[in-house]
Amino acid sequence: MSLIMTAIAKNIKVALLQFYAGANKAENIKKATDFATKALKQHPDLDLLVLPECFNSPYAVDQFRKYSESIPDGETTKALSQFAKEHGVNVIGGSFPELGDDGNVYNTSLSFDKTGKIVAKHRKVHLFDIDIPGKMTFKESSSLHSGNKATVFDLPGLGRFGLAICYDIRFPELAMIASRSGAGIMCYPGAFNTVTGPRFWTKFGVARAIDNQAYVILCSPARNPNGGYQAYGHSMVVDPNGDVVVEAGHNEQIVYAELDPSVEKDARTAIPLSTQRRFDIYHDVSVDAKKGAL
Repeated sequence: MSLIMTAIAKNIKVALLQFYAGANKAENIKKATDFATKALKQHPDLDLLVLPECFNSPYAVDQFRKYSESIPDGETTKALSQFAKEHGVNVIGGSFPELGDDGNVYNTSLSFDKTGKIVAKHRKVHLFDIDIPGKMTFKESSSLHSGNKATVFDLPGLGRFGLAICYDIRFPELAMIASRSGAGIMCYPGAFNTVTGPRFWTKFGVARAIDNQAYVILCSPARNPNGGYQAYGHSMVVDPNGDVVVEAGHNEQIVYAELDPSVEKDARTAIPLSTQRRFDIYHDVSVDAKKGAL
């Protein structure tokens, strides 16, 4: 399939909400809607709001079950759906711990259209299990279960998106599947830390953008001055040429960007990767994904 045509329907005005979560779940949800309200007050014509990973709970393996909730009946889902509907804005709702019908806990991201309808649900596929001697050990799999699908979805009037979470960005296949399924934007709510963030965060955003000639959105929590897991911050948007359009610092803030479909079209026309791939030599990973539920 050739993707030289534009995969983004229009210029998209987006806000990335970078804030940290404390111990009080209700206060965390209120902070999310307060930041969203502030963004819309500053820019009433926003098309899309993006929240960070684990925005309603501390990012701690021993806390995920405590903060988990069912979908669609949980308070976090209801709050985001109501906000999207009341303000007529699309929302990519970061992620939060989901209590599945199977009793397992997942790191889950929901996306909502302007009517408040859930249009996408992604469970983090690759769990963050690392051991960097003398620096950091973290094992999400001790309390979380992994998702089992790639996530590609449409937001009416905006275009097609791919969605994944944090550590998923290290595995290029999910972005490849999204791009080859017609997505022009890949979104990663993520909470890289102060060890891995400075070394890898920007590199992965740029790599996924260049590989797929798509916009990449990375939305992180802010650094938490009260201690605990320290997110890297630096929420950013990378364009299809690998250029960083906007980048936050590490404190709480909102950053804004406009995604221009002509940038995507020009990148894909000048260097037509979509027509030059050699699937006679290597496998197209999107084929098998399309047989399942994207």
